[in-house]
Amino acid sequence: MSIEGSCFCGAVTYTIEGKLKDARSCHCSMCRKAFSAQASAYALVDSGEFKWLTGETLLSNYESTNGAGLQFCSKCGSTLCGTYQGKVHGVTLGCVDGDPDVTLKRHIFVGSKASWEIIPDGVTQYDKWPADEDG
Repeated sequence: MSIEGSCFCGAVTYTIEGKLKDARSCHCSMCRKAFSAQASAYALVDSGEFKWLTGETLLSNYESTNGAGLQFCSKCGSTLCGTYQGKVHGVTLGCVDGDPDVTLKRHIFVGSKASWEIIPDGVTQYDKWPADEDG
């Protein structure tokens, strides 16, 4: 099964020859700033299954001091993926074309969510990183 994605203007496209994993929503202050929203919705991918199809030269990168970063289209500004130490490790669900066939299973960093955001009852929430991940 192949999953494809693209930016808002369509100049940057990618394909994933595999499945998306561990879809989540991050509510930390950095994600709110990076995505201009109450949270970011993304899923993890195996970097070896991810491939840019078009527009790779249009990508801009932002990397934080811990090696985590984002890649986004320099034309339209769409954030397409998350990186760690230069490799794609996750894709933003809003840029996946079609049904990504995932369900958000967890909401992370809800301890620092925006004061105006209301997260529905019954969803798994973590104040910070889940215990099963490196933070």
